[in-house]
Amino acid sequence: MLDQVKKYAVPFDSVDNLDPLLEAIGDAKYVLLGEASHGTSEFYTVRTELSKRLISEKGFSVIAVEGDWPSSQSINKYIKGYNHVKDVQSVLGSFNRWPTWMWANQEIAALVDWLKEYNDQKIPKHKVGFYGIDVYSLWESMEEIIRYLEDTQSPGIEQARKAFSCFEPYNRNNESYAVSAGYLSEDCMKEALELLGTIRRNKWKYEDFEENSLDMEVNAIVTKNAEAYYRTMVQSDAESWNIRDRHMVEALNTIMNYYGDDAKVIIWEHNTHVGDARATDMKDEGIVNVGQLLREAKDPGDVFIVGFGTYSGRVIASKEWGSNLESMEVPKAQFGSWEYILHDAGPFNKYLIFNEENRSKFSTTIGHRAIGVVYRPEYEHFGNYVPSNMSQRYDSFIFIDQTTALHPLTLERSIIL
Repeated sequence: MLDQVKKYAVPFDSVDNLDPLLEAIGDAKYVLLGEASHGTSEFYTVRTELSKRLISEKGFSVIAVEGDWPSSQSINKYIKGYNHVKDVQSVLGSFNRWPTWMWANQEIAALVDWLKEYNDQKIPKHKVGFYGIDVYSLWESMEEIIRYLEDTQSPGIEQARKAFSCFEPYNRNNESYAVSAGYLSEDCMKEALELLGTIRRNKWKYEDFEENSLDMEVNAIVTKNAEAYYRTMVQSDAESWNIRDRHMVEALNTIMNYYGDDAKVIIWEHNTHVGDARATDMKDEGIVNVGQLLREAKDPGDVFIVGFGTYSGRVIASKEWGSNLESMEVPKAQFGSWEYILHDAGPFNKYLIFNEENRSKFSTTIGHRAIGVVYRPEYEHFGNYVPSNMSQRYDSFIFIDQTTALHPLTLERSIIL
C-alpha cells in the first residue's frame, strides 16, 4: 500500500492544486467533506476553499453541516439578508450548546463572511443556504415552532403547545427524558408525530421569502427524530446512532426538495458520518451513516465523498463530555495505520482520488484515525482507529501532514495550552 500511495498520491500546497479533485467530482449533486476531528484548523480551511470553488464554479447552492438547525439558521438568515445583524461574531454566538467551538470559530467566521459577500451579489433564488442537519436541538426546535406560530397566529399552535407541554416536565434535560422514555415508557412520541403531521399539512400557509415553511418543517422533523433518539439512547448506542444519521438524510432530502431538482449540496461532517459505513467495522454492529445512506439512495455519479486525516499536530477537544476545551497534542499516527503510511510516503500534504484504475490497490482494511470532541491522546491507540477499506469508504482522501488547532471565537471555557 505504501508503494501505491507513492504512485498515486498528488502533493498539494494550496486549493489551486486540487483541480483534478474538482474534475473528479464532476456533476455530483452531493459532495461530502469529512474531517478526522472537530477541532483541526486545516480541515475547516481546506473545506472552506473547496466549498467556495464548488459554489462559484459548479453551482452548489447549499452547505449542510453537523450542527443544530436553529443555531445554523442564524447564519442562513445573516448570509441571505433576512435579518439586520451586522456582526458575524454575534451570529456565531447562537452556537451556545457544547461543544460551541465546532461552529463558533474564526475559520467558520471567514466562510460566513465570504458567503455573505457572495450572496449580496445574487438574486434571492440564487443565494447559497447554510443549514444544520443534526438531531440534538429538541427543545430549541419546539420553541422556534411555537414562537413562529404565536407571532403569526398560524394553524397548528394548539398541537405545538400540546407537544411542548408533554416535554416540559423534563426541564430541557435530555438525560431525564431518555430515562423516562427508554425505561418507564413515558414518552412524547405520539405528540411529536402529530406535531410533524400538523406542520406538514399546513406548511404552505407558512411560506414567504424568508423560508419559514422549510424552517417549520425541519424543526418539526427534529422534534420527531430527537424524541426517538433520546428515547433509544439509553438502550442501544447502535440504534440511536442510526436514528441520528437517518435524521440527517431526512433533513437533507427536505432541504433539497425545497431548493428543487437542480440543487447541489456540500455536506460538512466527521469522517465517521460521511465515509461509507459498509467499508468499516460499523457494518458488523449494524450501524449505518450518511455516506452509506446517500450512496444507497442516489445514482452512483451523484455522490462524492472526501475523507480527511493528519499525521500529527494539535487539536481542540475536551477530556470529558461538557468540560473545558483544550488545545491537545495529536500524537504521531500509529505504526501501520493509514495516516502512518501516508506520512511515510513523504511528510507533505497530499491527496488521493480513488477510481477504477486504483480502487483495488487500496482495498486492504487498515486502521484509520478518528478523533471526537472528547479525546484523550494518551489512550488513542486503544480506540481511535477505525478498521477501514479506504477506497470503498471514500472517493478521495485529503491528507494534511502537520495540523494546528482550531481557533474558537470565545474563551468562556478556557483553552488549556
